[in-house]
Amino acid sequence: MVMTKINEAAAGGAVVDMSRLLKSFTYDMACRIVLGESFRKEGQSKLLRDLIDDTSRILGGFNLEEYFPTLARVGVLKRVVCAKAERVRRRWAYLLDKLIDEHVSMEKSTVDNKDGDFIDILLSVQHEYGLTRERMKALLTDVFFGSTDTLSNTLEFTLAELMRKPCLLGKLQDEVRSIVPRGQESITETDINKMAYLRAVMKESLRVYPVAPILAPHLAMADCNIDGYMVAAGTHVLVNVWAIGRDSSSWGDAEEFIPERFIYEDSDVDVNFKGNDFQFLPFGSGRRMCPGINLAIANFELMLANLMYHFEWELPPGVETKDIDMTVVFGLTVRRKEKLLLIPKACK
Repeated sequence: MVMTKINEAAAGGAVVDMSRLLKSFTYDMACRIVLGESFRKEGQSKLLRDLIDDTSRILGGFNLEEYFPTLARVGVLKRVVCAKAERVRRRWAYLLDKLIDEHVSMEKSTVDNKDGDFIDILLSVQHEYGLTRERMKALLTDVFFGSTDTLSNTLEFTLAELMRKPCLLGKLQDEVRSIVPRGQESITETDINKMAYLRAVMKESLRVYPVAPILAPHLAMADCNIDGYMVAAGTHVLVNVWAIGRDSSSWGDAEEFIPERFIYEDSDVDVNFKGNDFQFLPFGSGRRMCPGINLAIANFELMLANLMYHFEWELPPGVETKDIDMTVVFGLTVRRKEKLLLIPKACK
């Protein structure tokens, strides 16, 4: 659907709102994985998009009581927030119950069904693993939150940086087009595995713009000493991935977008994002690192490779590379403040 819309815009020389289009791509992908193709066609993705946006505003919003604890005793502000949260929770519960019930009634709950989706899989193992309805709904909510805005925002940051630096854009396009034969419709996993610069661009984007800037809270189970700093047992610990990725002691010119820093002459040297290199933790580390890392990487690489292979990209008339605003907005996830508007040209 995304490639079709870009092709239509390219045929007419139209400006494309890539921010909106990439978001639509990730929501449609999530609907396809979790709900099945039929639900995606029925417009469920927009309903989910509205729900996720409303939930993100509540969870990532400014809470005055956190800065003035005495206000919590009054409880007025808390009651307002809780009322909003409860309304959103009920909408989630209604939607997910409806979708699960529809899957049950259609008797599709088998992983052997080639058209089976994530709900089918959960239904097929619910008795084996003791999955209650509430746990199933919690898992579905996690999948939606973890696979939508995070991916679309990362793709948008990456495209924006490439447009700011045409030499990087050209280098990436040259690599993709040198590996994928001319006229080939689909880019394969085998093709992707040969694209070292594509992987470097992705890593650099994750370093400079980790869309989940603060990892999930951790709890110190015992007293521990971290580089001379004592952390007492029971302390809630927040890991600032945004600051880690921009630490000049680890990265030198850390504020600059330079994918080449992830290209190594020594094949034994490879800073990866799997939690072993603590200067680079976009997905976290250990038992609580992001469970959707493989899905995110696969979809990021495939989408970016297709955008580079099939299209040339230009800025709208009157806009120069220096005009691309990389100001970010912090919330539950990080996003660009301004929309990314581009003009695609079909690559001949």
